[in-house]
Amino acid sequence: MEDKLVTLVILTYAKAQILKNVLENEGIETYIHNVNQIQPVVSSGVRVRIKESDLPHALKITESSAWLSEEVVGEKMPQIEKGSNKVLIPVDFSSYSLKACEFGFNFAKNIDAEVVLLHVYFTPIYTTSLPYGDVFNYQLSDEENVRNILQKVHSDLNALSDKVKAKVTSGEFPDIKYTCVLREGIPEEEILRYSKENRPRIIIMGTRGKNQKDIDLIGSVTAEVIERSRVPVLAIPENTPFKEFNAVKRIAFITNFDQRDLIAFDSLINSLKPFCFSVSLIHLADVKDTWNEIKLGGIKEYFQKQYPQLEIHYDVVKNDDFLNSLDEYIKTNHIDIITLTSYKRNIFSRLFNPGIARKMIFHSDTPLLVIYGRPN
Repeated sequence: MEDKLVTLVILTYAKAQILKNVLENEGIETYIHNVNQIQPVVSSGVRVRIKESDLPHALKITESSAWLSEEVVGEKMPQIEKGSNKVLIPVDFSSYSLKACEFGFNFAKNIDAEVVLLHVYFTPIYTTSLPYGDVFNYQLSDEENVRNILQKVHSDLNALSDKVKAKVTSGEFPDIKYTCVLREGIPEEEILRYSKENRPRIIIMGTRGKNQKDIDLIGSVTAEVIERSRVPVLAIPENTPFKEFNAVKRIAFITNFDQRDLIAFDSLINSLKPFCFSVSLIHLADVKDTWNEIKLGGIKEYFQKQYPQLEIHYDVVKNDDFLNSLDEYIKTNHIDIITLTSYKRNIFSRLFNPGIARKMIFHSDTPLLVIYGRPN
């Protein structure tokens, strides 16, 4: 069957010519349509069209912004850093942190990566010279406090390392390379900083899952990392029944029909090539709408062409009480992991309008995989 043309983007004529050159250098046939034949340079907008089969590759190129040079946009664009072959597991010595280690070690074994166990500790600074009253008279000095905290942190990290060694020796954990990293600071900030500096393949974090208190919606480290991370984050609740990704048989991918979801889906499939699973495409809607189902069916058909080996289903979940509706869908369809795309949002929208990912962390005992969707 003939590969039809689809519109990738609408640009000015000058930018379209630049993008056309970049795409063709990557082996993607590119066509420019709707050009003002009399004065092409002053055309209000032209369509850059490509073959449908080239769409995921082309979207990655355009979304990276690498083709938008300084001369075109008038500002310096950030360089995309090369990732490292590491699985980052932030740890806090809790039982659910150990669950993340178990899953992370098995995941790293399957993708032939090494594990980094990162612990971040916070050192409070007490200004004892200020006249706060007699209650502070017997307070330890800053140096003693820091020394005690460091001793406790090193002791806990050594204890965790000994547990990991014991589990490797017993065969519970695979025998792979791992390192322990200790950093001082605010946990979520240091996790994100390490991720930005080292670009791991994935961040795997443990959560308490369904029993988490509502107040933790504001301050959870896992939720904050998920909202701001630029690499995939997998949140593993403590009560997750399986120990490795090989046990995952069905993944639910929540889509809002956004172009960035297409890129995230392609990233998901490529990063999980060693594993075998089916995918359910889910759209959250206030009411059952035939048009939503038509769009979902179209996306399924497109993905089926791009990934013929993949078994794909689709459904619409009512959004009026979407957490409970999603719970019901997960149980009925035996979903093992929920996947969604995270978009960049400012601090105010994160605080006053918590995203779906943040809400779901504390509601479900199903692991949550969040993939960052680059903004347009």
